[in-house]
This record gives sequence, C-alpha cells and structure tokens, in this order.
Amino acid sequence: MDIYKFLTQLGIDYQKINHQSVSTVEEAMFINEQIDGVACKNLFLKSSDKQFFIYMMTVERRADLKYIAKQIGSKRLSFASDEELVELLKLIPGSVTPLGIINDNKRVKILIDRELRAQRLLIHPNINTATISITYDDLLLFINACGNEYLII
Repeated sequence: MDIYKFLTQLGIDYQKINHQSVSTVEEAMFINEQIDGVACKNLFLKSSDKQFFIYMMTVERRADLKYIAKQIGSKRLSFASDEELVELLKLIPGSVTPLGIINDNKRVKILIDRELRAQRLLIHPNINTATISITYDDLLLFINACGNEYLII
C-alpha cells in the first residue's frame, strides 16, 4: 500500500520534503534545518529468539542494547541483517523507519525511547530520499492501525 495514501486515510497530517539520498544520521543533519521536528535514529534489531524490533531514539542518543534487551525481557539483542530488513519490511539499508511496518505481517515490534514523547518526529517514509514530520500521537495511531505492538522504554 502507498504510505502517503495510508497516512491520509488515517487522517494523519504530515509535512514532507524530498532530498538527496541519506543513509546515516550524519548525512541527514541538514534536514533539521528544512522541516520542523526531532530527528530520529531507527535501528532494526532482533532478539536471540528471532523476534524483530525497530528501536526509535533521538539522533544524539546511543543505543544501549543490553538495557533495551532487559526492558523487553530478552537475553540479547543484535542488529538484524540487511536481508531480514528487506524480507520483513521491504526496506533497503539506510532507510529503516517505523513506517516500514506497513509492509510487515505484525512481526516487528516498535520500541520508542521515552524522550520522543509529545514531540514532532522526523522519519523516512520508507525511502531515504524523503523525510516526513508527524506527531508522536499520529505515529502511535499508525502503529495501531497496522496492528503491530509498541513499547515505550
């Protein structure tokens, strides 16, 4: 399904900008000057028992995988492979986004850093040549509409 149509069907108001391809946080820093919101870093993770997660946090934060694993009751977390990213979310490396769950079969859980609450969020709309700005509440609405689970940590 087209991500923009789905957002519109849900009544989600978003701002969008197109830009050059960006695959890293460093490459994307210029976007903050062009659109309102908090830049997010999204990591595609998997547990030792093959559960998959997208962990969302501010770009300034470092991910403590041991802490995150403890919060979700997992023994260990690691980065999922590029192949798993393509298989589960139909995304290419460098474009990890919670909006990718539109392509998922409810296997990927979204983990959201509590620092993102009540913020306007900057995320890729399933491609890394555009960025959209949506509210935190609208992100939760989107996740619920897709039928995936989320956890604030």
